[in-house]
Amino acid sequence: MAFPATYNFNYYRGDSYEFVIYPKNANGTAFDLTSYDTNLFTIATARGSSGTLVGTGTVTSGSTSLTCKITPALGDLMSAANYVYDVQIHNTSASTKYTLLTGAITVVQDVTGRAV
Repeated sequence: MAFPATYNFNYYRGDSYEFVIYPKNANGTAFDLTSYDTNLFTIATARGSSGTLVGTGTVTSGSTSLTCKITPALGDLMSAANYVYDVQIHNTSASTKYTLLTGAITVVQDVTGRAV
């Protein structure tokens, strides 16, 4: 398989942010996601046991893609700082788990001055 991949991005606190993952097999063909019943998009302060879970983004799954989203409500839980995230898929009946994407999020304070 051709994952996990890394994608680092900037996020403006309080906005919606969405990205789509198209996992591929090692030969370049689309990875079939239909047998994976649980998808997780987790955001934490650091990797491993030293990190604190901030929250989970929403994940919508198709047969060959996952759409991950940070909602404004989740964004409000993050301060202007650096975070890490993972996107995982699970097939609970086969006890299979894969990390598709991992990376860093740099949160920038929204400059509009909106009330929180």
